[in-house]
Order: sequence, then C-alpha cells, then structure tokens
Amino acid sequence: MYRHQISARENWRAKVEQLGFTYHTLDGVIYWEESVYYEFNRKEADKIEQSTNDLYQLCLKAVDHVILNKMYDRFSIAEEFISAVEASWRIKQPSVYGRFDLVWDGTENVSPKMLEFNADTPTSLFECSAVQWFWLNDFNNQLDQFNSIHEKLVARWRELKPMVTNHPVYFSCLHQFPEDSVNVNYLRDCAAQAGIKTKFISVHDIGRRKDSFVDLEENPIDFIFKLYPWEWMVNEEFGSLLNRAPTQWMEPMWKMILSNKAILPVLWELFPDHPNLLECYFDDPGPLKSYAQKPLLSREGANIMLVENERIISQTSGEYGQEGFVYQQLHKLPDFDGHRPVIGSWIIGDQSAGMGIRETNALVTDNFSRFIPHVIT
Repeated sequence: MYRHQISARENWRAKVEQLGFTYHTLDGVIYWEESVYYEFNRKEADKIEQSTNDLYQLCLKAVDHVILNKMYDRFSIAEEFISAVEASWRIKQPSVYGRFDLVWDGTENVSPKMLEFNADTPTSLFECSAVQWFWLNDFNNQLDQFNSIHEKLVARWRELKPMVTNHPVYFSCLHQFPEDSVNVNYLRDCAAQAGIKTKFISVHDIGRRKDSFVDLEENPIDFIFKLYPWEWMVNEEFGSLLNRAPTQWMEPMWKMILSNKAILPVLWELFPDHPNLLECYFDDPGPLKSYAQKPLLSREGANIMLVENERIISQTSGEYGQEGFVYQQLHKLPDFDGHRPVIGSWIIGDQSAGMGIRETNALVTDNFSRFIPHVIT
C-alpha cells in the first residue's frame, strides 16, 4: 500500500461535473482529491475483499444473536418497534448495500480491522463506483481497481425485481443535500438499468393516508429505498405508522441493529480475538488503557474521544452521546506523512464489491475528509 502524489487533470472539475458529481468541493475545501492516489497490489486487494466478506457474515450472526437474546435496550431501540425489527429479520427483508470502515496499512501479516459498519445510510457510493473509475480510465486504463460496485448494484436490483413485480420503487432522501441526492439518484439509475420502475420523492413529501404511506398524488408507496436513518424515522411524527403500514423499506428495519455501534461489543463478545475485530465493550473501557469512546448513533466522526495510555489525545464535538457509548480498542489510522486513510469497503447484497479511500490529517475521519482514488497493480 503506497501513497503517490501526481498532477490532477487540468479540467478535473468539468470532468467530474459531467458525471453529475456536484459536491467535489465542500465549503471551499476540495473533497474529491485526485492529485493523490493510493496503490495496492492484488494480494492486498484480495485481503480487503476477503476480510469484508468475513465481517459481513459475522455481522449477520450478531444480528441473529441480538434478536434471539432481545438485547434491544443496548441498542436504544424503543419497545414499540421491536416486533417490526424482528419481523423484518424473520422474513429476510433484503438489504441492498453497506460500507465497512476498515483501518489497515497493507502490512502482510496483519489483518484489516473493522472500525464500524455504515449499514443503513452509507454515502460516498457514487464517487467510489463511478467517479474514481472514470478517473482511472484517464490516468492509466491499463491498471485496475477493486471496484465492481456498479455491476453488482445492477445485479442486486435485478435479483430484487421479482419481489417488487410491477410496482414502482420510490427513492427518497433530503433532496436539498447534494451528496444524498446524487447517491440516491445513482442508486435509482442502477435499479432502472435492472428494469425496475422508479420514482423519486423527498422524505418530507412522503404522506399518510389512513394506515399507509403515500406520495404526493396519494398513491400508496409499496416499496421505497430511503437514504434517511432509521433512528430519525422512528422519532418522526408518523413514526408509529412504521409498525402498521405495508410499505417495504430498503434498507430494512433490521439494519437498525447493524447501523448501531452497539454491534461492536456484541461482535467482540461473540468472536473474541477475531483478526478483523477490535476489542470493544459496553459501559466502560474495561481492561483497555487506550481506546476510542464512540456514541451508539454518532455520524461523521461526531463526539468521538480518543484515549491513549489513559490520556485524551483527540475529542470531537457534536450532538450525540445521550444514547450511550461503546469503548473500542484504539487503533490509529496509518500515517502517510501526516495523511491518514480509512478504507471504505462496500458490501452489495452479501458480496464484497469494491473500496474507496477517505483521508484526513486528523485522527478522526469526518465529513470534510477527502476522497482519494486508488489503483491495483
């Protein structure tokens, strides 16, 4: 694993905007950074792929364990939604995707470690699937990428097509946020390529008619993909309707378990010393002297405290933490001359599909961390 500095394409902004990638710069700060790339060899890419597949299977076993042992209080899941969560798991409501955040520096005898699993509303999908692929074709089309995301997404929607029959699948997010809108419309395009009828509806335009969710024309919403967190949905005005409405949601309600950082100590309890897991506990750090304190539901690096040898070395602000914390063994991001990458490794359906790199100069990755393309040599 190497980090290389190069010259960005002279007209890179125009090129990525032609793809529909409008949020390449955030508040004047470059988010898409193509004056750098990371190089992996095939063996390293294979190791990330295998680790991702292994971790997903562990996560599914952990969900089953949580439901069997009714550990919902640990996940701050309200009692009124437990039956719906269990039903979605029991009938195997399908998942489309998820993204593991892994830390690794390419060392051969060390395995990538799971920091967390963005299982419900992961973003950076479009730049990972499409933008870095088109960059590679301009940079060196003789090289490869660990990136079959697009093909696997279309194939996944094709698998789901018999379930939706001739019903349209609605795609929803908060449309005023470009990143959410671009990612959702990309997923919608993949579904359309699989032959599925699609419609877009903003989250705030979803309505209620009796015990059903409806669109602006009062048509029932039977199937909907939403880039909107479950923990927000259950607290909305019409949250209680989620228990009664026949709408099938993607991602499914059982993802409330996997998208919660409480899954991390459950995984450690079930699979202690697994090479891809970090030691993790509820309530307090236990034997750990160096650890990351993480709120159960924090997003974009908010309210993370890093402790090394019982001394705080980093702390981020935010509005999370009232829901509780987990304490995960400290594993710093690798340092490439002050630049610290985290590997975002994608699951489509139940298969590892590709990766993207987010890079920061701090110890915690946040929403301003840069996206860096990669190559496989």
